[in-house]
Amino acid sequence: MESNRKLKMAIAFASVAALSVFFSLHYRRRRKQRSRRCACYLRADSKPQDSFRRVLADNSYSPFKHLKLEDGDSSYSHPYEAEITALLDCPQLEFTFYPDEKIPTTRDTYTWVETEQQLNELADILIKERVFAVDTEQHSLRSFLGFTALMQISTQDEDYLIDTIKLHDAMGILRPVFSETSICKVFHGADNDVLWLQRDFHIYVVNLFDTAKACDILSKPQRSLAYLLETYCGITTNKLLQREDWRQRPLPQDMVQYARTDACYLLYVARCLVGELKQKENESCFDDELHFVLEACRRSNMICFQRYMKDIEAAPGESAASSIISRHLNGQGGESDDFKAQDMVRRLCSWRELMARVHDESLRFVLSDQAIVALASKVPTTTTDIFDTIRQADFNTDSLSSSMPSPSPVVYSHMDGFCDLLQERIDNCNEISLVVLQKCLGQDGTCPLSVFNYSVLVNFTMRSTNKVVSRQNGTKSLKQVSRKASRELFVKKFSCKSPVYHNCRIYANDGRLLCYCDRRKLEWYLHRGLAKLVEDDPPAVMLLFEPKGRPEDEDNEFYIQRKKNICVGCGEGNHYLRYRIIPSCYRMHFPEHLKSHRSHDIVLLCVDCHEVAHAAAEKYKGKIAEEFGIPLFVRNIVDLRDDHVASEPCAMGINFEQAGISPLELRTAAMALIRHGQRMPQKRREELTQIVMRFYGGRDISNADLERALLVGMSSHERRRLEKKRGLSLKHSNGGIIPDKRQIGSTKKMMISSTVNRSKVETVDVSFSEEEQQYVNEEITDQVETEPINPGMEPEAPAHDNNNENTICYTSQNGNLQNEGLDLGDSRNDETQPTHNPKLSLLGHGPHGKQVVDHILKEYGEDGIGVFCQRWRQVFVEAINPRFLPAGWDIKHSGRRDFGEFSVYNPIKKALAEAAKS
Repeated sequence: MESNRKLKMAIAFASVAALSVFFSLHYRRRRKQRSRRCACYLRADSKPQDSFRRVLADNSYSPFKHLKLEDGDSSYSHPYEAEITALLDCPQLEFTFYPDEKIPTTRDTYTWVETEQQLNELADILIKERVFAVDTEQHSLRSFLGFTALMQISTQDEDYLIDTIKLHDAMGILRPVFSETSICKVFHGADNDVLWLQRDFHIYVVNLFDTAKACDILSKPQRSLAYLLETYCGITTNKLLQREDWRQRPLPQDMVQYARTDACYLLYVARCLVGELKQKENESCFDDELHFVLEACRRSNMICFQRYMKDIEAAPGESAASSIISRHLNGQGGESDDFKAQDMVRRLCSWRELMARVHDESLRFVLSDQAIVALASKVPTTTTDIFDTIRQADFNTDSLSSSMPSPSPVVYSHMDGFCDLLQERIDNCNEISLVVLQKCLGQDGTCPLSVFNYSVLVNFTMRSTNKVVSRQNGTKSLKQVSRKASRELFVKKFSCKSPVYHNCRIYANDGRLLCYCDRRKLEWYLHRGLAKLVEDDPPAVMLLFEPKGRPEDEDNEFYIQRKKNICVGCGEGNHYLRYRIIPSCYRMHFPEHLKSHRSHDIVLLCVDCHEVAHAAAEKYKGKIAEEFGIPLFVRNIVDLRDDHVASEPCAMGINFEQAGISPLELRTAAMALIRHGQRMPQKRREELTQIVMRFYGGRDISNADLERALLVGMSSHERRRLEKKRGLSLKHSNGGIIPDKRQIGSTKKMMISSTVNRSKVETVDVSFSEEEQQYVNEEITDQVETEPINPGMEPEAPAHDNNNENTICYTSQNGNLQNEGLDLGDSRNDETQPTHNPKLSLLGHGPHGKQVVDHILKEYGEDGIGVFCQRWRQVFVEAINPRFLPAGWDIKHSGRRDFGEFSVYNPIKKALAEAAKS
């Protein structure tokens, strides 16, 4: 009994001990897993921007939202567009930048603003000033988008240094000061500062004077602030301090001194530059009074029109990967090695960008370009090899700061995922986003959420949910795969192969900026001795004559804006196509002065946005056709070779009101008979032959008639394209016979409706040019006589009698008489026949466009064309909702312009040129 009791106690103690060991091990394992999940360096290494309670520009892929005023629209226009426009019309310079001609000295004291009360007091002081100088210091290394770390403001009496990190959420207090039109804000090189203030604080600068723009007008050898300080003030600054870490507090004395110097001398520099501009006006040798000061103000205030935009890519790291591949990997090894290395570069760039967004770090801090190239080339497998490869690549890079850790804390903290990436355990780049964000920001994520990366998670969760639903519905269909391959081929074949906008500048002879343009236009002026080169990079020329018009004369600033080579709809920068907002079928018929050298309505779109815009335009064309009663297509065309054939339709068994065939159906039938006539079944050959016979009024046809039918209704461009496409097939086709030159050399066309008397129908000459008949002439010697399509179908001899010329009649969709872009004249009364526009194709919308434009010009004049263009721009905006349109683009833009003395479109010059040819 005693022994049994002792045994039971021993078993109980053993069980308790076993359970204790089990729970202890389980606890340690859970603790180890928890510590591993919390291993992200951000949990121990906080950053100054972590204190921001609200950020206007987060790290997500969503577009930046601008300030929306009560009566404004933040999604499209600048919130202070009206105020800036008013300043462009009437610049305000009734003040003195600096009261003393003596060079100022650095003041002994300055005010450090770090509380909200101090910021309110500063706003009260600045609102009473007429002018003050502004400069900012940015930090970008430890931030994905960067942020303003310090703002320097100097009045004529005091210097202020504003701690924008501590006051980040309160900086809106200064918004009314910067938008006040009566106060001039002096910057140097304000292009970036204006955008940064919008990005961080919704501060919009109105009434700006940029000393860098004054340097441009004065053609200074340099335009840097360091050059101006040394030239006018005898001050030498250490620009290396600009790259220091401006987040540190307190700031070292040398950095404080550098920040104060940039702003406190700026007002004096502006005074000196304005004095030189006035002196240049007085010394100008031109008759007209030149206002160089006003031009400097105008160029400066044009900067205020800029709106901050986030760079949004279709896929993470896509742009960076393309750049690295083009710079480092093209032709480095065999074809298979190149493909593998390029694929690895794309993976690493995708991972790097996602990590940078999640941790709010710059791309170069996470992983340098050189490290990506080295990793893609070597593909190390162990942790030690990975670290050594990154260190060696960074060591050989001069641009990286010596204080930057290599490898970065991001790589150290997420080494497991990094190894999976290198060992290709993740199938493709699309899954990288899912894996990275789930590990970092998921339910058990390793990284802390912040105001910068929260939107990244939210936006991605919505997209990933859609992907899960699609995966539950099954794998991708063959149609989806085919559509993707077709899209990639289309992008490769038709997208622009080089930048469209070169952003070269053309200045008037008084120094005013006329427009931005491409290099070819600059070369045109230079080769004719009409301009001189004033800058090399980017090129800029100054005209040696007085131009006919200026942008301000046309009340439009669009042409003096720098333009980005990106899709105006979504911001895609890797591929883009030109898109004409006003379809060519209308625009080609506009008066010359409303369309020549007018690029306002030609924008860049990616393939996806292009497809949406094109679909909307085609739909609106249908509405235009219905509104004006002008059909989009020519309905029927018919050829009447002989008067006796046309006058006896009943004898041929053809109803004249139903005669004819559509141009596209005629072309398709003729092409099929030429290429496959001898091999196709008898019944099908007879059906197609009847289609072509309807065009020729029911008579028998020859192979020569088929060849001529192919060219009916085609523009000269379409004919040349057909020649190129059929070059070989014509020579080797069994049934393909080239028509004789005499048979197609003197064709005439005319319009007819089923209710029109034939004796009153007018004709126009549309004889083919020698260039359009080139391939016909080359084959004449090889094909002497024509063979009939079917036995008993004899070829007809070409007509030589003027009274028996070939005539083509065609009707519109509604059966009414349509001029379809032809200049009609009475063939019986006039000896000279007007010629048909060779660019106008009966296969497309060209005839419809000609009639619509002619109707508008007749009923409403050129003002009607302006309203017509505005309607098309509205269609484009509603379809695409463009977020990246160049500044100055306007739905109500006027395309009207005058032509100068040297313009090739000058009516007088054009008339003289045509007279010389005749």
